[in-house]
Amino acid sequence: MASNDEKKKLILESIRGVPAFQYTIDLLVEQYKDKKIDVVAGFEARGLIFGAPLALALHCAFVPLRKPGKLPGEKVSEEYVTEYSVDKIEMHTGAVLPGQRVLLVDDLIATGGTLNAGINLIKKVGGEVVEAACVIELPFLNGRQKMQGTQLFVLVEKE
Repeated sequence: MASNDEKKKLILESIRGVPAFQYTIDLLVEQYKDKKIDVVAGFEARGLIFGAPLALALHCAFVPLRKPGKLPGEKVSEEYVTEYSVDKIEMHTGAVLPGQRVLLVDDLIATGGTLNAGINLIKKVGGEVVEAACVIELPFLNGRQKMQGTQLFVLVEKE
């Protein structure tokens, strides 16, 4: 079994391979297995890829946070500003209930706009954001500054 440092190096080199993907999920499970997470909420698109297997491993619900128009039925949404435009994320109404402990998951944090919108969306419906997790952080873009005090766990920082 590879050490955590070896796993992180492999993740940074290539997330596409099966061993790197398994290591990524393993490291996230290790981080959150004792945090009593009720819901993992994954951002479209790659946050869905990491969030769903993490939710399965943690034995909790999974909620996709999607771009507008992708979800059927009633939705709740949150707008946010990117560097170039205004965007929006949506989730099904009732997917997160008041008081539920939510872990936000995405592949990458850059400027922090998407994660901040996710924090606002979960709070809007009464959920508690326990933490946010990203596989990779680009720290030079200062995305952590938009996190509203929410803790951020990352596996790899890339300059």
